[in-house]
Amino acid sequence: MRAAVWMIGSVLSFTSMAVAGRVVSTDLDTFEIMLFRSCVGVVVVLTLAFGTGRWREITTRNLPLQVVRNITHFTGQNLWFLAITLAPLAQVFAVEFTSPLWVLLLAPLILGERVRPVQLAVAAIGFAGVLLVAQPFSGNVSIGLLWGGLAAVFFALTNLLTRRLTRDETVTGILFWLTTLQLLFGLACAGYDGDIALPTAATLPWVVIIGLAGLCAHWCLTNALSLAPASTVMPIDFARLPLIAVIGALFFAEALDPLVLLGGAIVFGAAWANLRLARAV
Repeated sequence: MRAAVWMIGSVLSFTSMAVAGRVVSTDLDTFEIMLFRSCVGVVVVLTLAFGTGRWREITTRNLPLQVVRNITHFTGQNLWFLAITLAPLAQVFAVEFTSPLWVLLLAPLILGERVRPVQLAVAAIGFAGVLLVAQPFSGNVSIGLLWGGLAAVFFALTNLLTRRLTRDETVTGILFWLTTLQLLFGLACAGYDGDIALPTAATLPWVVIIGLAGLCAHWCLTNALSLAPASTVMPIDFARLPLIAVIGALFFAEALDPLVLLGGAIVFGAAWANLRLARAV
């Protein structure tokens, strides 16, 4: 029950971040969004670290791996924010659910983990679901789905590198380097042309929501996974798809496409099945 509550928090946080990102995208580019999101994140993480006495957990012993991990996350997050401005929110979320399948395919290369043929078969079914979401033969494919698909790959790489880091790093240390390094990356990328747009009075609350929701989503997900196996709590995450589909229809005039929901369900089901198969080893 407690794990379910944490997962609901994660679902609401990810959804809030997507809505806020769509709202501010008319005034800020993706690099600026990431810059200001990280500013909020640094303040929150440092406040909690020093307030709880966990600042000693922040070390540089895995700094090279922290840098690589955050380059992949920064790239994936920027692609994700770009995707939600170019494609319907439900389609982006559905394609994002392929990330666990990419973890499956990339794990042998990065972690040396073994993948069974049945897992590859299930992954193939999942990617078939992507075809229902993207509808590549309809002649109306959004470029945003390409960016969303690439974001899923980079999120998978981030998850694999995070798994490596958790062997001897705490959540506090990982979150500190997440926010700090991405603040530096965002500053460099947003300011390369010497022109950084600042949030207005209208967009500042949404920027704060992006920063807080991003941290809250990962915090809730981490707590949920600490209480129950991923194969148990992951189905709750699928609630993000119908929720964002309804929000897209009500507030952004996006059509409710049954094929997107069906394809997303297939993708998500394949990812969940692979988690079950991994536990059975």
